[in-house]
Amino acid sequence: MQLRAKFILLAVLPLVASLILIALAVRHQERELVQREHALVEQAYMEARRAELKAYVALAVSTVKPLYEAPGDPLAQRAQALQLLASLDYGPDGYFFVYDLQGNSLMHSRQPELVGRNLWGMRDPQGRPTIQQLIAQARQGGGFVDYLWRRPSNGQVEAKLGYVVPLERWGWMIGTGLYLGDIQATMAQLDAQASSNIATTLLWIAGIAVFGVALISSTGLLLNVSEQRLADAKLRLLAHQVVQSQEDERAHLARELHDGTSQTLVATKLLVESAVDALEAGRPLPARVLATALERLKASLDEVRRISHRLRPALLDSLGLPAALETLGREFEDDGGAEQVEVSVQGEPVELPELVKTVLFRVAQEALTNAAKHAAAVHLQLSLSFEPGWVRLQISDDGAGFDEAAVQEHPRQGIGLRNMRERLASIGGRLQIRSQPGAGTEVWAEVPLSLNPASTASV
Repeated sequence: MQLRAKFILLAVLPLVASLILIALAVRHQERELVQREHALVEQAYMEARRAELKAYVALAVSTVKPLYEAPGDPLAQRAQALQLLASLDYGPDGYFFVYDLQGNSLMHSRQPELVGRNLWGMRDPQGRPTIQQLIAQARQGGGFVDYLWRRPSNGQVEAKLGYVVPLERWGWMIGTGLYLGDIQATMAQLDAQASSNIATTLLWIAGIAVFGVALISSTGLLLNVSEQRLADAKLRLLAHQVVQSQEDERAHLARELHDGTSQTLVATKLLVESAVDALEAGRPLPARVLATALERLKASLDEVRRISHRLRPALLDSLGLPAALETLGREFEDDGGAEQVEVSVQGEPVELPELVKTVLFRVAQEALTNAAKHAAAVHLQLSLSFEPGWVRLQISDDGAGFDEAAVQEHPRQGIGLRNMRERLASIGGRLQIRSQPGAGTEVWAEVPLSLNPASTASV
């Protein structure tokens, strides 16, 4: 595949993938919005209908209340009450009905053929005992009932919401109801409108995708052979510069400044703290403490001057890695970093590339410093083992430990751990850490011995 085609493909694929994901997200969000709107509209509609039904029934009850409470002939009063209720309506499908508590229809202004019949056993198309449900709700003091009933205006059976109340002294149930076909039509209209909006949005996104692909393709066609050659030349030059770049060495120098100077200053701090403790306790102050602290400060200044001219400790050149680690542990113990530092070497030592020795030495320095500075460790164990194909460095302490996951996620903590990990990764090694609060810390650094010294020296 030509370079120009690769550029076009690399530009088009992310664009198309992004637009597809956007379209899916938009459709999902609009669907959720429609569902929420559907639920809110239905809830508001039903609440309004319930309030409306209560008001209608309250009006009917207030109409017959003077007859219900007045003394006189009960039969005449009931007959007059039925006439008044039959004259009340609110639209072609709004009417009242009256039943006694045994299921006999006493008044039905829209279906007079039901009057005088016992409808106790009537069931709607779903098998629900309609009159029994209405009477049961009335016996409980009144309330709402959902059922199916024929709509007078069109003769169709529809869902209906009824509201009934009892007239206990007369043994009546008065009620009315509203058909729910209107809300279903409204919901269907909302769904149709939402589907139309979603389709329009997806069409816009598809149009944008087509336009973007066409624009990218047109731009790609404008590339000529000279631009390709120039791009290839720039890429080769960039790759060469990346390989030969001195920025990696500057990064190493920056880490050296942090690691070397920091260790010396920590040791100085420990000496000064021990001197302060002695003065506060009234104990004689050994002259060697402040002298050693002064020497450490001078050594830190010398380290800053020397660090720009070297990439690894001179101790490694003169003693090698095993001896350098033993010296490091002894000096750390003498400086008060810990009460006891045990250093051991296992296996037959082999000559390591210079960069490998430097990295392992720096990892040991950083681990010891962290144990003294953050974990307040008393006993430390440092083990260097040479195994077939690997060299492993293990540092263990009995300090306070830490939450490794929390330290790695915190942007301002764990700099030393990241430095160790990056150093080992740069030479093909790996770092493993196991620590828990109150359970100490173990650090493993592993480097394969199959590394090419020439390649590692240039990292």
